[in-house]
Amino acid sequence: MAYRQVLLGVSGGIAAYKAAELTRRLRAAGAEVRVVMTRAAQAFVAPLTFQALSGNPVRLDLLDPAAEAGMDHIELARWAELVLVAPASADLMARLAAGMADDLLTTLSLATAAPLVLAPAMNQQMWRHPATQANARRLEERGVRLLGPASGEQACGEVGLGRMLEPAAIVEALISAPAAGNLTGKDLGHIAATEIAPATETAPAADDLAISRPTASPLAGRQVLVTAGPTREAIDPVRYIGNRSSGRMGYALAQALVGRGARVLLVSGPTALPAPAGVELVRVESALEMHEAVMGRIAGQDLFVATAAVADYRVADPAPTKIKKGQAELTLRLVRNPDILAAVAALPDGPFTVGFAAETERVEEQALNKLRAKGLDMIAANRVGGPQGGFEREDNALTVIHRDGRVDPLALMPKARLAEALTDLIEEAYAARSATQDS
Repeated sequence: MAYRQVLLGVSGGIAAYKAAELTRRLRAAGAEVRVVMTRAAQAFVAPLTFQALSGNPVRLDLLDPAAEAGMDHIELARWAELVLVAPASADLMARLAAGMADDLLTTLSLATAAPLVLAPAMNQQMWRHPATQANARRLEERGVRLLGPASGEQACGEVGLGRMLEPAAIVEALISAPAAGNLTGKDLGHIAATEIAPATETAPAADDLAISRPTASPLAGRQVLVTAGPTREAIDPVRYIGNRSSGRMGYALAQALVGRGARVLLVSGPTALPAPAGVELVRVESALEMHEAVMGRIAGQDLFVATAAVADYRVADPAPTKIKKGQAELTLRLVRNPDILAAVAALPDGPFTVGFAAETERVEEQALNKLRAKGLDMIAANRVGGPQGGFEREDNALTVIHRDGRVDPLALMPKARLAEALTDLIEEAYAARSATQDS
């Protein structure tokens, strides 16, 4: 292991119990470990546990007269070759993003020149909250690396992205990554997302801390291109033709795919949504721009998931200046936009292709026709224009149709959960196709 002196910070949350196993695995990998706990962390795991596992006293308070006689927190910050915070709660990330130094762990994080790595752990809604996403981006912009979070069932009973990565995966990421000073988001972030723990985060028995290595998703390490959101087709510099897509489903799906370890490129039309963590985002506006962005990047992609509501038509000759209101009627000549989904599906040796169909009537019938006409591997259809689900809603329902005719209905649920359920089906279908191709 490249890091011989690891300062392990433990913040509050049920996932704090995993930090005990992480301490053991770090020492087994050859690192000396010193542990700093926040006050909240002590409510979940006793400091004596970490003292026994690390072989070093556990530091708890910044203003401890016995420990601070010689500015020991500065010496500890200088001692560390790596500062690893696991779990990193939403509160801890917010305080680090704000540059606060109001306890020992945040003070050390500011005082050290060592790389700072966080393993986030929190409720899935807390992780998705724009404030947390903004804090994650701000930290990454400063060179902080995020390992995870992973996706799965949580202690609260919800399912989604927010679980702390398993200790074995964290240590593997640190061993696999380059030496200190050369870590990149891909080195850590994408390795981090490959391990998904299926169990709930309930505290283990004291003599049952060994955690077996989880099975990696078949999507782990795969290149996935996702389109999301609407497109805007200019009428003049002020006005456009558009649709009601919010992009929520596509963004949630991109986040779910990252949680399975995929390397996700998200090509997005105009939305008000923050970029999902761990996703490479390309913003476009029109259907032609989206077509160019997708076709210019589709080579080497393993999967293509087209959730974007791409305009079928555009204005043939947008006005170069604002059209003034005067005449009683205005006629616009529309021309057909290129079909991005059909173009990708028609590629020789192209990616596993998943389409979306938003319909107002005969949803399953029309989706099946679209799947067959375009040669898709899978299509997810939803009814729009009704009282529930669809565009600009928090919830949605899907009817998923496979190439072989199998139909999987997914009931109305929040789009984040729906994205996880759809990713399960994509994962299964992609693995089955890969096994057939390999046989």
